[in-house]
Amino acid sequence: MTAPALARVEEGTALFENTLDGIGDADLDEPSALPGWRRREVVAHVACNADALVNLLGWARTGVENPMYSSPRQRTADIEAGAALPAGDLRAKLAVANARLARELAAMPAAAWGAEVRTARGRAVPASEVVWMRTREVWVHTADLGAGVSLRGFPADLLRALAADAVAGLSGNAEVPLVTLTTTDTGDRFELGMRESSPPVATVPVHGELAEVTAYLLGRPSVVAGPPLPGWL
Repeated sequence: MTAPALARVEEGTALFENTLDGIGDADLDEPSALPGWRRREVVAHVACNADALVNLLGWARTGVENPMYSSPRQRTADIEAGAALPAGDLRAKLAVANARLARELAAMPAAAWGAEVRTARGRAVPASEVVWMRTREVWVHTADLGAGVSLRGFPADLLRALAADAVAGLSGNAEVPLVTLTTTDTGDRFELGMRESSPPVATVPVHGELAEVTAYLLGRPSVVAGPPLPGWL
């Protein structure tokens, strides 16, 4: 696992924690930028995700299967339980989970990064994928806190990786419209939808800055005008 990849996790984690520090306890009950979620649900989710990824790292290190969650119901219950905590306890839960994950990432043997584990959706991936999974989690959900951080401030290479991840997650879904996205500031191009359809379907051209195109692909508020997309995760 490369040092830059691990550093991106650390940077995103610090950004999330610092952004959360600027939110008052009472304001945790305010809606986040993620539809249907309060800020405290976002925080609880990020904490629970850290614990779940620790499970995958332990699986890779020991060879003993340990899924992220025992079931989707358990995942939901854990988030709800965390969100119901008093503000101070919720902040402490996040800090403990982040520290635990950081220790596990630092202690991973080089050979274990190639071990196969499964995501919450059952996708088989090498343990090295955990680093990207956490990177995605902390950066995107920092923006979801709706407290002064947006995708516009993200590094371009991270935005490209997020956009590509969303495109991959949407691929093969027959409900995804045929869309070609071109970024006006960086010249990147992304394609959505099943290109071979009967009868043929017209492609919808979508243009916008990389940050706005990425937000659109992630299902976040965006000035990009494109057809509605299903969830990518």
